[in-house]
Amino acid sequence: MTIAGLMQENDLMISDLIRYAARYHGQQEIVTRSVEGPLHRYTYREAESRARRLANLLINRFGIGHGDRVGTLALTTYRHFELFYGVSGMGAVLHTTNPRLFEEQVSYIINHAEDRLLFLDIDFVPLVERLLPDLGRVEKFIILTDRDHMPETSLPDVLCYEELLAAESAEYDWPAFDEKSASSLCYTSGTTGNPKGVLYSHRSTIIHALAAAQNSAYGLSVFDVIMPIAPMYHANGWGLPYVAPMLGAKLVLPGAKLDGENIQDLIESEGVTFSCAVPTVFSMLFQYLEESGKKVGPLKKTMIGGSAVPRAMSQKFLNTYGVTVLQIWGMTETSPLGVIASPTPQVLALPAAEREEVMNKQGRIQFGLDIKVTREDGSPIARDGVEFGDLWVRGPWVTSGYFRDEGGRVLDEDGWFPTGDVVTIDPYGFIKITDRSKDVIKSGGEWISSIDIENLAVGHPKVLQAAVVGVYHPKWEERPILVIKPVPGQNLTGAEILDFLKGKIAKWWMPDAAFIVDEIPLTATGKIKKITLREQYRDALAPPP
Repeated sequence: MTIAGLMQENDLMISDLIRYAARYHGQQEIVTRSVEGPLHRYTYREAESRARRLANLLINRFGIGHGDRVGTLALTTYRHFELFYGVSGMGAVLHTTNPRLFEEQVSYIINHAEDRLLFLDIDFVPLVERLLPDLGRVEKFIILTDRDHMPETSLPDVLCYEELLAAESAEYDWPAFDEKSASSLCYTSGTTGNPKGVLYSHRSTIIHALAAAQNSAYGLSVFDVIMPIAPMYHANGWGLPYVAPMLGAKLVLPGAKLDGENIQDLIESEGVTFSCAVPTVFSMLFQYLEESGKKVGPLKKTMIGGSAVPRAMSQKFLNTYGVTVLQIWGMTETSPLGVIASPTPQVLALPAAEREEVMNKQGRIQFGLDIKVTREDGSPIARDGVEFGDLWVRGPWVTSGYFRDEGGRVLDEDGWFPTGDVVTIDPYGFIKITDRSKDVIKSGGEWISSIDIENLAVGHPKVLQAAVVGVYHPKWEERPILVIKPVPGQNLTGAEILDFLKGKIAKWWMPDAAFIVDEIPLTATGKIKKITLREQYRDALAPPP
């Protein structure tokens, strides 16, 4: 016979986060580089009051109900932050759309989600004007600005966010309902086929935020000043719009300007201690710092994900600027926290070179998730840091399937989600991503890690970005080639970079050719678009006709 515990059962609600921050950290600041230009400042207390007005607006003006989708095409600003709470808090589903996707994908996503309303920043009005003929399901367009900055537009019956909010009451009681209710919707970047929707719940979002806030994960507290450079439409800003109010930490939102000068200015002027972004953003920051001679004094820690962090980047952050880098691996389907490279006593006790080797990996699993790494036959690989295998994950903030059952059943019979990543796992439990399964290079029956070669190549002082892809070879079936974007103003040859790699990798890993280009194609989330490179260079090693 089961004996129930005598504990209260309160559903986990996203609205509890902003209510807590307003009550107990009400004077803490949220600072935004606004889309209009100037810095905007207000407090958690004011943010919650406006989120309550927003909830009333959705219900009273537009008849939005439980489970209805409300779309955004918006940047990392205080108004978008309000939507995170006003929409989900009243029981609707916040759908954050990535405006950097192909336009056909943007319209597909908005229609697939069946967004009833679309809130958009000024910057994206031209995009929506172009897409308007395909957006017949959207009932109203609300521009996230005030009357003075409302643009002229061909969009029908557009509404002004600030005017709508001002007309509503802040008197609103956040409702409680089933914590398993959908709260927000994010779509994958759709590198193959149409993007697929990941539908988060209130429960999964709160548990994810609790896990991310652990010292073994993001390691943040009320004393931190947090600036998520990763956009709010990337897996809910990597969870930081939820973690910051949970802790009562000051939040700095960079808006549209993600260039090195603006990021450096916000770090210094607002005392930012923690930030996160993909490697390409921090490459721009480094370039500005080196050109200007400026520093990032308050910054203590950065979290970098989206793609593997070049060792040269981690070393420069630490040795030149005194900033610790935490690598993170995750995906939209994991909310996104999967593993993070936070140290353990055993790792810190290693000799310096071995410690650096471990800490340069993507990281270790956090409580709440579980992983397995398997061979093609399903058997587990050795935890030796050498053998490669497929990474699977399961846990309370991992998707169980895609919105509207796109892609069919995705979990195996034991509930494991296939990540599509190929990894090693070492005796300390740290995993290292060696490739996406579709990017693995198999030459003469042996595996080659494109990521390892890329990270070494970026260590060359003249290299800004590096990509390695496998292309057809008449003898070995597939061989790696290297594509390089140099640092602006630097002259670099393919022979020079190949010579730089000699002795750093096995001879049979050495790329058969290196190509210097002005630009490397990137996806909408800032990752290198290898599918394009494979197509572009597919015959690079083929014999002449």
